[in-house]
Amino acid sequence: MTDESERAVQAAIDGEMRLLDPEVRASPARVLELLDPDFTEIGASGRRWDVESILTVTSGGSVSRESPVTVSEMSGVVLAPGVVHLTYFADNQGRRAWRSSLWRLTETGWRMYFHQGTLTG
Repeated sequence: MTDESERAVQAAIDGEMRLLDPEVRASPARVLELLDPDFTEIGASGRRWDVESILTVTSGGSVSRESPVTVSEMSGVVLAPGVVHLTYFADNQGRRAWRSSLWRLTETGWRMYFHQGTLTG
């Protein structure tokens, strides 16, 4: 991986971890800084989310400081210039899911464009 690719992947990982931070999630303005205006998610429940609906969930305390999301096996790859794909396992209070995110570089920085969660056993 080139230095540029490594920096792109690290920027996406940093953004992903910020979105999992309870303090960031509690602030719709901070979440909006990290989501692409065209963001969509297919949640572990099978529900489809957009920016507005995800802001309702994140600001509602879906992740607490007392039991933060535990992340493991985080990895990323550059799919094309300005596009990074991340995958990882996330455990949120015993609910374990395989997560996949697409991040793209915009004029204002790296933003999550798409996210999907699939429950695991």
